[in-house]
Amino acid sequence: MEEQLIQEVIELALLNVKEGKGGPFAAMIVKDGKVIVRATNTVTSSNDPTAHAEVNAIREACRILNTFQLSDCELYTSCEPCPMCFGAIYWARLKKVYFAARQEDAAQAGFDDSFIYQQLHLPHLQRNIPFIRLNHPKYRKPFELWNLTLEKVKY
Repeated sequence: MEEQLIQEVIELALLNVKEGKGGPFAAMIVKDGKVIVRATNTVTSSNDPTAHAEVNAIREACRILNTFQLSDCELYTSCEPCPMCFGAIYWARLKKVYFAARQEDAAQAGFDDSFIYQQLHLPHLQRNIPFIRLNHPKYRKPFELWNLTLEKVKY
């Protein structure tokens, strides 16, 4: 079954390139052997830099399943996820990820995310995009209120 699903996601990525909707990426969310959602990269057609196939699939699966966690679902993706998608996968709590192409394959096609991993290890002000902390006196207030709130949905 995994080989059939990965073939389907690769075909979806090929179709996305042919239709010019975004990059050469596609993803599917599967629950109990059933495809819940198919999604593609729509970065350029939606003018949304976060509209990667995996993120689009996670958003739509959560909407369809009416949940913010996909712990009983698997992700099939045409390429090893980028750092943003990697984070989204962990936040969604997917139980397994199947992928076809590797990071290196994506890099050879012009989708090189290695610089992001490098940036994470640099001090805030040495990054290409400086991260500047503003030490406002109320910076902890949202967390304090969260901790005091009894009726909250933990995630």
